[in-house]
Amino acid sequence: MDLAFLLAHASHVLSTELTAELAGLGITPRGSCVLSAALTGEKTQIQLADTCGLDKTTMVVTVDELEKAGLVERQTSPVDRRARIIVVTPQGREVHAKAADVVARVYEDVLSSLPADERDGLVRGLSRLVENRLSTPVACQRAPRRRM
Repeated sequence: MDLAFLLAHASHVLSTELTAELAGLGITPRGSCVLSAALTGEKTQIQLADTCGLDKTTMVVTVDELEKAGLVERQTSPVDRRARIIVVTPQGREVHAKAADVVARVYEDVLSSLPADERDGLVRGLSRLVENRLSTPVACQRAPRRRM
């Protein structure tokens, strides 16, 4: 068993399916994640990048795309005038709601392919790994590129 291959393959196939399903809404899985995180309160691009696991460059490109589509606006933070927060527009809220439905439907479809008694265990196990043992990459001279 090659655990890295299994996890990478599952992630790739799921991400591809989400990308295809969300395309009809004019949004990517990254964009959906940023919208969702931005709806939780006043957050800067850096905070959103951290929440969504994106590097700074990818975050800037993603916010540029969302802003161009009219889904978010960059606004000056009321707390720190040097910082810019990402605010979801009313149109962005609509798209987020539809995207959340698409994501939930895809996740349900994927998990329904497993026997009912294995679904919760898979999600719990993966969550436990990501929160603990696999929470932070080790230092590596040539770290693999993170895809999302």
